[in-house]
Amino acid sequence: MRQLIAALFLLFASSLFAADAPQQLVTIRAARLIDGRGGKVVSPAVIVVRGNKIESIGGAVPTGAQVIDLGDMTLLPGLIDAHVHTLLQGDITSDDYDVQLFKESLAYRALRATKALKIALNHGFTTVRDVETEGAMYTDVDLKRAINNGVIDGPRMVVSTRAMSVTGGYGPSGYSPEVTFPMGVQIVDGADAARKAVREQIAHGADWIKVYADRSYFVAKDGTLSSTPTFTAEEMKAIVEEAHRLRHKVAAHAMARPGIENAINAGVDSIEHGIAIPDDLLDVMVAHGTYLCPTLTVTEFVAPGRVAAGGAIWGKIPAFHHDSFARALKRGVKIAFGTDAGGFAWDAINEAREFGYEVQFGMTPMQAIQTATRNAAEMLDMSDRIGTIETGKLADIVAVPGDPLADITAMERVAFVMKDGAVYKRP
Repeated sequence: MRQLIAALFLLFASSLFAADAPQQLVTIRAARLIDGRGGKVVSPAVIVVRGNKIESIGGAVPTGAQVIDLGDMTLLPGLIDAHVHTLLQGDITSDDYDVQLFKESLAYRALRATKALKIALNHGFTTVRDVETEGAMYTDVDLKRAINNGVIDGPRMVVSTRAMSVTGGYGPSGYSPEVTFPMGVQIVDGADAARKAVREQIAHGADWIKVYADRSYFVAKDGTLSSTPTFTAEEMKAIVEEAHRLRHKVAAHAMARPGIENAINAGVDSIEHGIAIPDDLLDVMVAHGTYLCPTLTVTEFVAPGRVAAGGAIWGKIPAFHHDSFARALKRGVKIAFGTDAGGFAWDAINEAREFGYEVQFGMTPMQAIQTATRNAAEMLDMSDRIGTIETGKLADIVAVPGDPLADITAMERVAFVMKDGAVYKRP
């Protein structure tokens, strides 16, 4: 009996010792540092990480620290992609989409999503906002839980669960009315149903609410891009009011004036895509502090395939998108990085290609980097933890070869990834 008591005492004492053990100390060195705040590049760069937080920047290497020397690389904050669909693996045509909803089980789609999440992390994206599961119900909540519990590797996730549209406003479509099939979103009609849907999604784990504000795009007689709004003004307002009452933000897929105006007037927090935003609505976005998440990559990628599949309007959409993005930038709209990865296959292209498009259509390389660091963190209300490299923040740090301010395509060659103090990729 005394031996048992002694053993238990030793076990208890060792657990106390483990709890008080010093946290791992790591020093990362590289040629330069871009901290995400838009200031001067720091060169050379030294970051000290203790446990999962940044302890100091610059100075000498502490005694006993593990040193990771990255040579002629540039350190940056962990990147944030604020518009992804981890449970979608490409939908250039409706056939691509329907196969995933009709022929793949939720379990199989979740397994494919784990691969997508690992791809994103390897590309340097330590945080993603998933803006709906495309018929996979609340599986994004389980993916987030699995990452948080260490079951799978992946970026920190902010999830939107099912998203919302109206009867006739979302696919799959074109099937016999006698056939019952899963929908890509939660169908909501009427203000009362809208409020209930918001409550349901939040109750099941949604961090954001996602709505589809318009559909059926066409070029109007005056040459502008137009659309059919999905929700009535009353329905849209009910969704936003209920989400805000419950302290959650709302993202709106909105591509042309009818949908964008309806969404902005209701008070949404971000406009997704914003293919053709008129100047007067850009000014309203600036006044309201509404973010634009432009997703230039998906437009460039899917447009040719959709034209080939019979969607002639997609031949005009890239030009509208380039113009709208450039005008939004000039008028001071807050822009957060988003790619719509999942709208293109995760292993087809590197989502960091978005940086190149941002620069091509008007941003400086520093501005582009900030869209995926400080700006995105602010939009997600996470700037106290991530988005910039500062003492006390979480140790989300990535590195690219050379200087991305001289060659923005370096952002597509992330060679080192640390998330929450743990190294997931290194040269």
